[in-house]
Amino acid sequence: MNVDAIEFRGLRQVFTTHGRSVVALDGVDLSVPAGAFVSVVGPSGCGKSTMLRVLAGLLEPTAGEALVRGESVIGRPGHAAYMPQKDLLLPWRRTLANASLGAEIAGVPRSEARQRAAELLDVFGLAGFENAWPVQLSGGMRQRLALLRTFLIPAGVMLLDEPFGALDAITRRQMHQWLQEVLARDRRTVLLVTHDVEEALVLSDHVYVMMPRPGRMAAKVDVPFDRPRRPGIVTSADFVARKAELLAALDGVATA
Repeated sequence: MNVDAIEFRGLRQVFTTHGRSVVALDGVDLSVPAGAFVSVVGPSGCGKSTMLRVLAGLLEPTAGEALVRGESVIGRPGHAAYMPQKDLLLPWRRTLANASLGAEIAGVPRSEARQRAAELLDVFGLAGFENAWPVQLSGGMRQRLALLRTFLIPAGVMLLDEPFGALDAITRRQMHQWLQEVLARDRRTVLLVTHDVEEALVLSDHVYVMMPRPGRMAAKVDVPFDRPRRPGIVTSADFVARKAELLAALDGVATA
């Protein structure tokens, strides 16, 4: 029997502050097959980032299940590699040391982690910058470094929370092409949270649309294009049709 790489079953998350309760997630069901790239889009505050934190083992839900390869990860970090919205590079560590940090924390010996990082610097567009401080890197290079750090964590599942949201449109488009090339070399299961509909369609096999808070899945759009996708695909008739379908789903949840 095939087991999905990622699965949520009836996920519910309630936050209580100063006696006031807010339901962030209410009955989230989602599954991601092994090797697939799935994106989640939805209005701000619908619980997308909360969902990733649960799957990363950093937040225990009020109810429901979060599974990686059929195994519960609730309160158990380390089953998925997680990249938050900000790159969170340590300013006192150079490129190579920042890249290897996640793997070292996961228990990989430092020498092995840094050797692996050094081998991938060229693939991640960082060759020649192994001794640079984070402040010396451009925004795109910082994001590639943060993604390399995530990539080196020994987990087959990657969770990406708005990884390119702070970049300008040109750099973001370049990052989309670069990420597809990286994943073509080493296909991981990826769950991406994004506000960018076009980004979701360029990168994903399937896109889920979330309802406003309390968050739950309202629609799923399949993306039938082969990966990696050429930049010009965004102007093709089929792509525009899928984008219209996804925007209609988002408009529907916004007025529901």
